[in-house]
Amino acid sequence: MKLIAGLGNPGDEYAGTRHNAGFMTIERLARRHDLLALGSVKHKFHSAVIEGPIAGERCTLLQPQTYMNRSGTAVREALQFYKLNPATDLLVVVDDVALGLSRIRLRAEGSPGGHNGLADIQRALGTAQYPRLRIGIDTPPPGRQIDYVLSRFTPTQMQTLDRTLDLACDAIECWIARGIDAAMTRYNPPIGSQPEP
Repeated sequence: MKLIAGLGNPGDEYAGTRHNAGFMTIERLARRHDLLALGSVKHKFHSAVIEGPIAGERCTLLQPQTYMNRSGTAVREALQFYKLNPATDLLVVVDDVALGLSRIRLRAEGSPGGHNGLADIQRALGTAQYPRLRIGIDTPPPGRQIDYVLSRFTPTQMQTLDRTLDLACDAIECWIARGIDAAMTRYNPPIGSQPEP
């Protein structure tokens, strides 16, 4: 069993915003694997939950409905219920303002890097040893970062994001099938490179 938690904020007012790149990735992955049949979305662990097979593995896709800065509650509840090891069975998907829009980056562990969702998960789990997949949303212009991450992508940006979300789904499938080291080797770009998805 693998748990993939895509972070975001619930509600129509946040749909399609940059901070919801994790939610968007979960939705893309569920559609790719035909997991969105009528009645397939359940509500438990303070989350919208979709379950089904991906890459030959039973998977639970999680969209916490607790708002970004309380994501740890949902992730911890799901991990405890399924008795999973966060270091090997959990992948958290988040937005990242330090990455360009066409970029993704996987890490096996690490600091929250200023991301409130990751910080709350680390608080709730008591460890930073869990894999995470960061989705680039571009660096904000000068001003308040919160306004930027809660704004929507432009139509032109959405075209790039569409390819990036497909790349993120590829990386998640690799993580499920082969583990975090293989996924990092294949999908993390070399330092200084700017690969196209």
